[in-house]
Amino acid sequence: MKAAVVEGPRQKPQYKDFSEPLAKEGEELISIRATALSHFTKSRASGAHYSADGIFPAVAGADGVGITQDGRRVYFVLPEAPNGAMAERTVVRSRQCIDLPAGIDDVAAAAIANPGMSAFAALTERAHLQPAETVLINGATGAAGRLAVQIAKYLGASKVIATARDAKALEEVRGLGADEVIPFDLDPSNPQGSKQYEAALKKQFATGINVVIDYLWGKSAETVIIAIAKAVDDAMPVRFVHVGGASGGDIELPGAALRSSAIVLMGSGIKSIPLPRLLASIKSVFDTFVPGALRIKTRAVPLSEVEETWDDNGKSRIVFVLP
Repeated sequence: MKAAVVEGPRQKPQYKDFSEPLAKEGEELISIRATALSHFTKSRASGAHYSADGIFPAVAGADGVGITQDGRRVYFVLPEAPNGAMAERTVVRSRQCIDLPAGIDDVAAAAIANPGMSAFAALTERAHLQPAETVLINGATGAAGRLAVQIAKYLGASKVIATARDAKALEEVRGLGADEVIPFDLDPSNPQGSKQYEAALKKQFATGINVVIDYLWGKSAETVIIAIAKAVDDAMPVRFVHVGGASGGDIELPGAALRSSAIVLMGSGIKSIPLPRLLASIKSVFDTFVPGALRIKTRAVPLSEVEETWDDNGKSRIVFVLP
């Protein structure tokens, strides 16, 4: 069969022949229709992600949409290496498959599953968002951040604050439901950037903040934490959920920011949440797609073009499709 095959660590996949998978007891043989290109998929394929199997050669792709041998249309996640989602067929444990509702097509389901799960799980499994709470999405212009804004509003947040570097993109996020937007510039060439961002955050936090969903980490996360310590009422808990590190893997965390606030720091992802609960979050995203009118930009690309598309970082979520 044809597949996107990774021959070694940190290599791009090549579209080539790969051996047919064989399903064992408890597994589904799936004919694949669509599979999305995400940061998670790239990181696992290269062997860099902490959940990667490190087996090569292997088929790239962590999740997708396809048809089982008994004709069910399903979303599936985490095929066991060397199998993957970017192939004509794969095998996956039956418990890692979710039947898809009729209201969502293959491309939308493949595109929304991973970023939607990251948002839904962070808000419900980790932050335990309650109706009428205020939420800040730090890094709201990426696919996951945009969905986090929409899902937070759908779950009953009374106010959603969206932050990011791109002021123009933030206006698009306002159209998705953000009540307030805060652009920032933390480039070292702008020495006032951190103070300006902190001041804008403190102004918003003066009326209350309950949950932060962070997709950036780095300097912006540092600034959010410091602003919480300075602006939020004494002993008022704020749940800070770290989901992604688009701005770097490390921060400098002043101890005083923890001693002087009731902030609760936590992460959200594979291993911090049991896989069955992550799967439940994905199902919730699919069930919310129609009633919540969730939106995600997509671009369908034939899997045969995987090599030339792999490094594309456009604003639309790329979904590889198979005939």
